[in-house]
Amino acid sequence: MAKKSPTKKSKANWKLRFALLALFAAFVVCLIYGIWASTFDLKQVENIPERSTVFDMDGKYYSRLAGENRVVVPLNQVSQDFQKALIAREDSRFYSHHGIDPIGILRALVSNITHGHIRQGGSTLTQQLALNTFLGGRHTRSINRKLLEAFLAIRIEQNFTKRQIIEAYINRIYFGMGVYGVETASQTYFGKHAVDLNLNEAATLVALIRSPYRYSPFSHLRVALAQRDLVLARMVELKMMKPPLADATKKSKLALAHKRSTAPQENYAMDAVRRDLDMLLDDEQLEEGGLKIFTTIDPTLQKAGQSAVENELRKIEQRPGYSHPRRAEFAPDSATESTPYLQGALVAIDNRTGGIRALVGGRDYAESRFNRALLSKRQVGSTFKPFVYATAFARGLRPDVMIDDDRIHPGELRAASNWSPENSDGTYRGPLPAAEGLIMSRNTMTARVGDFAGLDNVTRTAAAVGLGKIPQTPAIYIGSFDATLKDLTAAYTVFPNSGTRIQPYVIERIDDADGNVLYRAAHVSAPALEPGTTSLVTSLLEQVLQRGTAATARSLGWNRPAAGKTGTTNDYKDAWFVGYTKSLTCGVWVGLDRPQTIVPRGYGATLALPVWIDTMNAASSQKYPAPEMEGPWRGEPASPVSPQREIESVPGNILRSFRKFFGGH
Repeated sequence: MAKKSPTKKSKANWKLRFALLALFAAFVVCLIYGIWASTFDLKQVENIPERSTVFDMDGKYYSRLAGENRVVVPLNQVSQDFQKALIAREDSRFYSHHGIDPIGILRALVSNITHGHIRQGGSTLTQQLALNTFLGGRHTRSINRKLLEAFLAIRIEQNFTKRQIIEAYINRIYFGMGVYGVETASQTYFGKHAVDLNLNEAATLVALIRSPYRYSPFSHLRVALAQRDLVLARMVELKMMKPPLADATKKSKLALAHKRSTAPQENYAMDAVRRDLDMLLDDEQLEEGGLKIFTTIDPTLQKAGQSAVENELRKIEQRPGYSHPRRAEFAPDSATESTPYLQGALVAIDNRTGGIRALVGGRDYAESRFNRALLSKRQVGSTFKPFVYATAFARGLRPDVMIDDDRIHPGELRAASNWSPENSDGTYRGPLPAAEGLIMSRNTMTARVGDFAGLDNVTRTAAAVGLGKIPQTPAIYIGSFDATLKDLTAAYTVFPNSGTRIQPYVIERIDDADGNVLYRAAHVSAPALEPGTTSLVTSLLEQVLQRGTAATARSLGWNRPAAGKTGTTNDYKDAWFVGYTKSLTCGVWVGLDRPQTIVPRGYGATLALPVWIDTMNAASSQKYPAPEMEGPWRGEPASPVSPQREIESVPGNILRSFRKFFGGH
């Protein structure tokens, strides 16, 4: 037998060494990727982030928090048709492979070579799950990622059952339109739960997975139906159904739901919800998602409030001679804190619960995210006067007692001998019944009434109704201090609630993903004023809308029982109106972010009242009944006191008015 030549032997040895080297390299690669794959936490496979859903006051879907729009469901809540179609389309050998499918890879390779382009992918469902769970989805594919994906798939198969894997997959996969998971996709495209999907719908959804945009039935229906037919054909090929059923399904009508936005709402009400969530829950609870957040928001009233603020402020900007920048001329690059154009805010509170039904913090949340309803503190002006009169009535002042409307004389007021406020219209009418001072918003009369009530007593009233600690200066009698619209509106709820202040809130309840209650609103309330006092103030504030500073209400379209007060600050920099019916209190502010005169003689009645009327007219009479208020004041005192005690408490010109009223005694 001839010996092999040294050359042939060396070639054989070289081939052997090369093969061993290749095997060693492959071993090293496998070792590296195996170690790398072992560093990933497999708990993420089952810990699928869910959306946190926000519901309105009626428990209906309102919005969601930012993040992946997904509702996780167990496999038994997904139709069998969808499960079969998914296996047929994406991984027909799912139940026989162990994470990667060599036969599937070879079949895809042959198909792609035959057709001259990539027609099939060789990834198993498990590989796709690994890709979407750990590697950022299909947009980050590379050879490196593909190898890691394979090793992760093997790990997943070793640690989870097939049922767990397919359940995780159908809840994690992206279906376009900003929705993730089969349940959310089913609701978005067909308006039904995943368990109720029929074969036609199921095959259409499965077809979406490979290209959610190109195969969307909303935007490319013909293409979507063609892809659906391919899914059905594959199911027939795998003997999952008979051809007649597939043919009948292809001919059946695909009933799509009405297309709706799946993005979270970005408005001031949702801003208020998010702010409260940050206080009520920790970061971990918020990040886990799956929360069900039940709010007090009335979407109809919210929309009406937003429209009213924008429409009425646009009318102001269109007035001849308006001198400030207009919103139509504003073109921001991104949301800013303040804007140069006219702004407004609105808060509506349900008197029966304290629930905030509408909250508008500006004209456009996209242009300015500064929530003026919650954060902006502005001088409240004459809107504080009802609390001054309430304090005086509680101390025995009668609405029919004559109070001087003339200028304040030096030394007349006990707490400020040199303070002399003027009436906004520049007129002084002499002695008038105290009630007229509130109805017609007379500054000099209010200063005298406040002096009678006492500075300490007035500041205590302010604290009791939720306005906090205000300055110890007589200027507060005519509203020379700052407060937020939310706090001022909440303070007014004492009047329709017989003296009880109800804490305002926007979140009623928060449930976690398992249905456990994490938070429930406490519905806090506390007595602030005597019922007789608030009844008396309401009877006068009704007349504000009938013949007082807000008498234009009827000509603007208001015809239901209500009470309220206008407010205007120095130089017409802020315009207010806060009013209420038996069931709903609504406050409105209008002004510029950098305080300036809005328009000459820009009173609350002309700038803020129309916004209030537009909003309140949109309030459902079934949800917010508006029966008669307290009725006109008939002369009964708020609380019985002796005439002598009243006289001893009133200085200066008020004393003379009392003596005249009580016959000189």
